[in-house]
Amino acid sequence: MSTREGSLEAPKRHPLDWKNAEFYDQDSLLNEMERVFDICQGCRRCVNLCTAFPRLFDLIDESVTGEIDSVEKSKFGEVVDHCYLCDMCFMTKCPYVPPHEWNVDFPHLMLRAKAVKFKNKGAGFRDKLLSNTDLMGKLATIPVVVQSVNTINKSPAARKLMDTSLGIHADRKLPEYSAKKFRTHAKTNDSFTVTDGERTPGKVAIYATCYVNYNEPGIGHDLLKILAHNEIPTCLVEQEACCGMPKLELGDLQAVEQLKNKNIPFLLKLAQQGYAILSAVPSCTLMYKQELPLLFPDDKAVLTVAAAMFDPFEYLLLRNRDELLKTDFRQSLGTVAYHIPCHQRVQNIGRKTRDMLQLIPNTQVNVVERCSGHDGTWGVKSEYFSDSMKIGRPVFKQMTASNPDYISSDCAIAARHIEQGIDEMGHEYKAQKLHPLTLLRIAYGDDKTQEIIFEPDLSGDANLK
Repeated sequence: MSTREGSLEAPKRHPLDWKNAEFYDQDSLLNEMERVFDICQGCRRCVNLCTAFPRLFDLIDESVTGEIDSVEKSKFGEVVDHCYLCDMCFMTKCPYVPPHEWNVDFPHLMLRAKAVKFKNKGAGFRDKLLSNTDLMGKLATIPVVVQSVNTINKSPAARKLMDTSLGIHADRKLPEYSAKKFRTHAKTNDSFTVTDGERTPGKVAIYATCYVNYNEPGIGHDLLKILAHNEIPTCLVEQEACCGMPKLELGDLQAVEQLKNKNIPFLLKLAQQGYAILSAVPSCTLMYKQELPLLFPDDKAVLTVAAAMFDPFEYLLLRNRDELLKTDFRQSLGTVAYHIPCHQRVQNIGRKTRDMLQLIPNTQVNVVERCSGHDGTWGVKSEYFSDSMKIGRPVFKQMTASNPDYISSDCAIAARHIEQGIDEMGHEYKAQKLHPLTLLRIAYGDDKTQEIIFEPDLSGDANLK
C-alpha cells in the first residue's frame, strides 16, 4: 500500500452501494471500520471537529497495545453514535478521501454502520419520533393543540419528564410550532413574465420543507417576498413530504427511498417544466442535490431534480450574474455575524449567502465557518446535549466577537443553538437572531412582520396542500 500523503485531485464522492447484500454484512462492515479507523488514528487531523474522533482515539489510546487491533469491535458503535454526518471531515480535513487509493469516506462508513444497526435492531421510540418530522408537525400544529405543545415545550416540569422518559434534554431550547402553516398561507405570484438567464431559470418552485411549513413559516414568506420584489413568478410544489434527511441520519434507508418515491414525481414535473426548485433549509437542499443522487445514482428522475435544485442564495447570486437581480437596497444591516451551516458547505457552492449580504450598502458580514454542533436531532438528545454545546462553544464566541447587530445562519436550528449557547455564556449582546432571507427582505425595504390572518385548517392537511 502506498504511503502517499494526501491527494492533489479534487475529492470525489462514490455512490453508496446500499442495496448490495454485502453492505449489511456485519463482518465486512467491522473489517472496513477497522481499516479506516487505523488510518484515522495515524493521522488525527479531525480530532477537533466533533466528538466521534476523540472517542475513537480514546478507545485506541486506552487499549492494551495502543493500536486499533486491540480495541474491542463491540465498542466501534460508540464512535458511530457520536457521528451526526456533518461531512466536515470529508470536506475539510481528510487527506485520504477518494480518489486517493486509501478511499476514506468516514461519513459514508458511519452511515453504513447506522444502516446496519437500524436493519438489525431498529430504532427506539424517541428516535423514530424525532425523525418523523411530518407526523410531528401535522399533530403539533392542529389549531387546538399547537398552543399546548408550545407551552409544554417551555415548561420546566414537562421538560424534565421528557428528559427522563424520552431522552430529550430538558435544557435544549426547542423550536415553536406555528398554527399558521406556510403552505396554508403562502402567497405565491405566477403573474410575472418569465425571464430566463444564462445561468438561471426565470421561474421558481418552492419546496417548503417540514421546518418552514410547521415551525418558522416566516422564512418561506420572506423568500416569496424577495422573489416577488425581483418579479420572478413562483409556485409551491404541488405536494411534498419530508426530504428524508432525518431518516438518513437514523440509517433507515428504506424510509428514505419511500420518501423519495413520494417527492420526486412532483419535483420532476417542475424540473421538466423549467422551474428552479428552491429550498430554504440547507439539509433539505443537500438531500436532493447530493444524498439522493449518491443513493440512487441510476435514477434519471433523481438526477434531473438534483440539477434543478438550488440553495436560495445560490440562485439569487446566479441571478445577479445574469444581471437580472434587483439591488435597490434601501436599508443597511450594520454588522452581521453569519454562520455557514455544514450542510450548506457540503454543497460546494461557496459563500453565496455572505456574497449576497455584502451587496447591501453599509453592511459588514463576519463569517464563522465552523460546525455549530447541533445537527438536526443529535443535539436534542439527552446523551449528546453536552457534547453539542461543547462543539459549538468556539462558534458561540466567534459569533459575538464583533458585537454584531444580527446573528444569522441559513440553518434556523443552528441559529437557535448558537443563540442558546451565547445566552449560556452570559454574554451581554444586542444582536437579534434573524434568518439571512429575513435580513435580505429587510434590506429591500420591507421591515414589517408578516401579517397573516389565521384561518382554521380543518382539512387534516393530508398532503400539506
